[in-house]
Amino acid sequence: MITQPAFDLIFRNALLRSSASSVDIGVKGGRIAAIGPKLTCEAVEVDIGGHLALPGFVDTHIHLDKACLLDRCGHDHGSLGDAIRAVSAMKRDFTVEDVYARGAKVLERAIVHGTTRMRTHVEIDPRIGLRSFEAVKALKRDYAWALDLSLCVFPQEGLTNDPGAEDLLIQALRDGGETIGGCPYTDTDPTAHLARIFDLAQEFDVDVDLHLDFDLDPSWWHLDEVCRQTERRNYHGRVTIGHATKLSALPPERMKAATAQLARAGVAVTVLPATDLYLMGREANHNAPRGLTLAHKLAGDGVVCSVATNNVLNPFTPFGDASLLRMANFYANVAQASVGDFDTCLDLVTELPARLMNLDDYGIKVGNPADLIVLDTQDSRFAIAELPDVMMGFKDGRQTFARQRPVLFRPRS
Repeated sequence: MITQPAFDLIFRNALLRSSASSVDIGVKGGRIAAIGPKLTCEAVEVDIGGHLALPGFVDTHIHLDKACLLDRCGHDHGSLGDAIRAVSAMKRDFTVEDVYARGAKVLERAIVHGTTRMRTHVEIDPRIGLRSFEAVKALKRDYAWALDLSLCVFPQEGLTNDPGAEDLLIQALRDGGETIGGCPYTDTDPTAHLARIFDLAQEFDVDVDLHLDFDLDPSWWHLDEVCRQTERRNYHGRVTIGHATKLSALPPERMKAATAQLARAGVAVTVLPATDLYLMGREANHNAPRGLTLAHKLAGDGVVCSVATNNVLNPFTPFGDASLLRMANFYANVAQASVGDFDTCLDLVTELPARLMNLDDYGIKVGNPADLIVLDTQDSRFAIAELPDVMMGFKDGRQTFARQRPVLFRPRS
């Protein structure tokens, strides 16, 4: 038995991905103070029972401001452009209270499904103004007890072609925007759009997270310009592109070159399976392409990647429960991942997105916040394959949720 300094809390019998057998985790002041076998101390104890403990899922790309809109618009919007136009018309009438209520619904689902870190993209333009931004700032404050929420402000409908959008973006960056995004394919001057986004990123010293190359035509793209801007401005490790479905349409040699280019520039990739699969290839009447970029293969070649939620119950994606474990399983199915890839698929919603967001305090390590979730499995290899329930979660050592295991009522013999 190892005697340790006083703890407030001890997690007993936790299985970590890095450990061959169960360990105890001692918590003091909301942070992990010790990890080891049979820690001794008079403290509150939580028995993990040999189940898998993770530091929580990390959702790098979600849109809380336009979630849960199906009751207003249906889901018969067949293309990306249709979806953008549908939400553009609706968001003129969004109120702070409306965005807050819909965002809270999704946040609470995400929390009970094990998400502890999240980056939400927030649309900023003259139609919505800063109403969604104010609502999401309030969500960040009100749900900090369970989840760390980061705000990425971006112009969904263009920048150079949308007078007033830039002034609103600057206002949002001055008032709590932590990352800046862009959407060059909706701008009449995509190159100028990207240059201005990078200018603002440098001015405010924030990372960049772009919607990019969201179609299946590989004859043109904006990836080259993003990598050029990243290297020119020394932004290695601070730029992410989301969707990037064009990569799925590349032949092997071009894909190899693009992968090397991304790795060299330090540009990360977020794959958004639900939306990418729902919107890509819809024009095909047979043998439809998947339109899914293979994040686990990119990760194997040195590109930081994540799998994330994107949209929930709206024209872009009329599905969703904010479960990143389900999304990783969905991705693995469609990507035809082998059993040997399952650990990487779990990395795509944990360790890799934490790197993408430059989260230095993520992980079950001494000194880090005592944030962890417990999965109903005793083998991390099966976390992706069998979709175990997320049994409980903790933020800074405080329990945030619990899920009861189902009970079978067998007939009496």
